[in-house]
Amino acid sequence: MTSDAPRLCLVTGATGYIGGRLVPELLAAGHRVRVMTRSPERIRDRPWSGQVEVARADAGDPGQVAAACEGVDVAYYLIHALGSGPEFGETDRRTARVMADAVRAAGVGRLVYLGALEPRGEDLSPHLRSRIEVAEILLASGVPTAVLRAAVVLGSGSASFEMLRYLTERLPVMVTPRWVHSRIQPIAVRDVLRYLVGCAQLPATVHRGFDIGGPDVMNYAEMMQRYAVVAGLPRRRILPVPLFSPSLSSHWVGLITPVPAGIARPLVESLRNTVVSREHDIARFVPDPPEGLLGFDDAVRLAIARVHNSTVATRWSGASTPGAPSDPLPSDPDWAGGSLYLDERSRPTTADPEVLWQVVEGIGGDAGWYSFPLAWRVRGLLDRAVGGVGLRRGRRDPEKLYVGDALDFWRVEELDRGRLLRLRAEMRLPGLAWLEFHVEHHHADGDRAGGDHGAVLRQRATFAPRGLAGHLYWWAVAAFHGIVFGGMVRGITRAAERST
Repeated sequence: MTSDAPRLCLVTGATGYIGGRLVPELLAAGHRVRVMTRSPERIRDRPWSGQVEVARADAGDPGQVAAACEGVDVAYYLIHALGSGPEFGETDRRTARVMADAVRAAGVGRLVYLGALEPRGEDLSPHLRSRIEVAEILLASGVPTAVLRAAVVLGSGSASFEMLRYLTERLPVMVTPRWVHSRIQPIAVRDVLRYLVGCAQLPATVHRGFDIGGPDVMNYAEMMQRYAVVAGLPRRRILPVPLFSPSLSSHWVGLITPVPAGIARPLVESLRNTVVSREHDIARFVPDPPEGLLGFDDAVRLAIARVHNSTVATRWSGASTPGAPSDPLPSDPDWAGGSLYLDERSRPTTADPEVLWQVVEGIGGDAGWYSFPLAWRVRGLLDRAVGGVGLRRGRRDPEKLYVGDALDFWRVEELDRGRLLRLRAEMRLPGLAWLEFHVEHHHADGDRAGGDHGAVLRQRATFAPRGLAGHLYWWAVAAFHGIVFGGMVRGITRAAERST
């Protein structure tokens, strides 16, 4: 097999953060992919699920892992037990040994592991010590192994990045431990994935670890300040407290952010260590892109750009190409990808679906918003008072809408006539807001094959807050949602029923 020939790649941890993003990158590079997972149903709805082989296996079961490795050219080991409890180190060692034995017995040609940068001359955190021990076990497997050692991975959905995001966005003034001054060399997730894909073509003689990091070296306090600048937030005030222990820090992080304490604690403990690359030898085998590695500011901008693109909860897209590897995936944990507030309502109606859609498409302007007119007028006046557009724009046409149309203080962002209308707010807000209407055909129970039996209107308001002010705004108006949004879905369906 030539060095650039397609490989059969086994991806472990395919339901995790890196693994879920690596699979489509390998497929795009022309490789065949087999994913190993305990729960195949968890990948059923992935866009790539029909393009991969699936091996059901528990990482701790030698027989199942051995079967998953049969015929594999390259195995990616992306499993670690972070957050599984105080004994995660022993779990990591045990599953690493199972994989090492399996790839050796199966004659796998290449093993690739994403580990952690190793500080020199420092007392290591349990998390870093475990990652280094796993690397040593895999390097001793007897199979050509490449260990990529990284620090903080910058991409929406990674635990380290989400911790940074929430701390910075929610706290304009932060009391912080000493670890905010430890030096860190973060790396964008797209560069991590590029290295991982490139490792599939490494010569068989390459058997070693590689440090990988982005072009910026900074401490955590600088990372928070630069995140605030990119996100358009005021400068954060950071007040270090020397006696803040890792245990107290992890509880504090757990209180401020939704990152679970079981994950937050090992990450916080690791932040006390200096994690900076000492070499860049990987570039000899996987050259840097012509424009260079992605810097901190650009990586952060890409990771948070999803709320600035026409996607929100249904179809996130990146700042440059759809499906960028920094975007959140449906498999990401609930706390990943930033805060998102939702108000979802649905109401069945006897109205004809076409009539219901006509009411939806005719919303706004002179027709109004079908709920609490005074509240809408007051909201429009308040928006104008702070320099916004208010309700004065109305609508271009009383019946038809097109993508890009202004509609009072909204703009039509997505239109699938007869089915979906999505509006993006253009009033002055401490965040971004959308309002969606979905019209669905409704069938009576037990008569799915028969004719139409009315329709269902599904309505969703989405708000992505920016900074503490955004969170306070949402909760300040939450008490009115039942009147405004509840009244809207009732008013629209009643109007459709009167017209049917």
